[in-house]
Amino acid sequence: MIEALGQYHGCGEHGTSITASSGFIATGFCQFGLVVFFQPFQKGFFFKNRIKSRTCIGASVSLLYLCGAMVSSTSSSSRPVAIWVYTGVVMLLIQVILGGITRLTGSGLSITQWNVVTGTLPPLNDTQWQDAFYRYQQTPQYHILNSGFTLGNFKFIFFWEWFHRFWARMVGVVFLVGFVGLLLKGKMKTAMIRPLIILFLLGALQGAIGWIMVASGLTGDAIYVAPTRLALHFVFALGLVVYAFWFALQLSVPRQALLTAGPRTSPAGLASLRHWTIGLLVVLFFQLLFGALMAGHKAATVAATWPTINGDWIPDGLFSKRPLLEDLIGNKITVQFIHRGIAYLLLVMVAIWSVMAFRLRETPGYFHQLRWLPLLLIGVQIILGIASLLTSPGIIPNQWVSFDWLAQFHQITGLLFLLTIIGMLYLVKPIRTSVTV
Repeated sequence: MIEALGQYHGCGEHGTSITASSGFIATGFCQFGLVVFFQPFQKGFFFKNRIKSRTCIGASVSLLYLCGAMVSSTSSSSRPVAIWVYTGVVMLLIQVILGGITRLTGSGLSITQWNVVTGTLPPLNDTQWQDAFYRYQQTPQYHILNSGFTLGNFKFIFFWEWFHRFWARMVGVVFLVGFVGLLLKGKMKTAMIRPLIILFLLGALQGAIGWIMVASGLTGDAIYVAPTRLALHFVFALGLVVYAFWFALQLSVPRQALLTAGPRTSPAGLASLRHWTIGLLVVLFFQLLFGALMAGHKAATVAATWPTINGDWIPDGLFSKRPLLEDLIGNKITVQFIHRGIAYLLLVMVAIWSVMAFRLRETPGYFHQLRWLPLLLIGVQIILGIASLLTSPGIIPNQWVSFDWLAQFHQITGLLFLLTIIGMLYLVKPIRTSVTV
């Protein structure tokens, strides 16, 4: 039974009977719940990875606890806005995670149209299901990869793409309703309106980028979306999360929580820490970019060895394409080589950052409680990356296996690491009065 729960074809022979939208949605959630709660115990996976899982959960709880503490310390006039923005940040993080699940389940090309309004609901009857399935049958992915799909199989991958888009719409609804409601109640200060409008426009642009990405996999002989467009979609999503999170920090972090020079904290030391944090973010940007290219190219399997790359420290085929840009974004072995190298660089940089942070005295509470987190997260992130790499030969089409769990945890840890570094940068920045709370 548990073996069957891990398969994408979970709709099984009874899938074609689920025609009502409520039945379709309920079935999709039940499948997801069963896979999430039972699949980790399969073949001892949960027990072999419990330390990594607990570390990710512990780091998440730490961040959520501190975010809650920051909101509780916010002035009463700005607290509703801060809670609303943090809710948006969490929803955006869930959206990115759903995007990862959609990619790993191969669901991204199951919906071949971009209907912003009418696409809110899934097919409501058998005729609509058959029509949606017919459109999918015209795609290269179906003909080359999934020609044996039944309607039940199609419903499963359709659910994840539909839910990914549905959640994006819910983010928009929460934003608009919250914005109008808080504005009418007088909770919104004038200085808050412009960045929030920018945030909404960026969210709409992200939706358009998502469709451009999907469209790249619907023509020619493509069986997946273009890796470069996937990377653009992913990096832009992270930019959206960071923008919202930064604004939330402006609303919730009191001035006294910022790290400033004092009798035992020199301005030079503080400036060095800030510059090092900015350097970390620059390097992390490229790491996330190449991580998305790794995912888009499915490049883990090209060299599923560690610490060497197929037995060599400098692998064959490295930088073999011309022009150089094409090699950097299109050569799988080059993409993996760079992704590994940046990971090691980040580990060294975070270790140095941690030494600098722990040498500081008289640090405010938030910084004091969080300064251990970057080193822990980068360590777990690298371990998860190595484990994902080594388990990639075990990938089975249309089944959720250990690699998929590890890859998903790898992405989640990366998100936590990014937000942690963003939080550190905010705490060590000079006090500003752009959005006073």
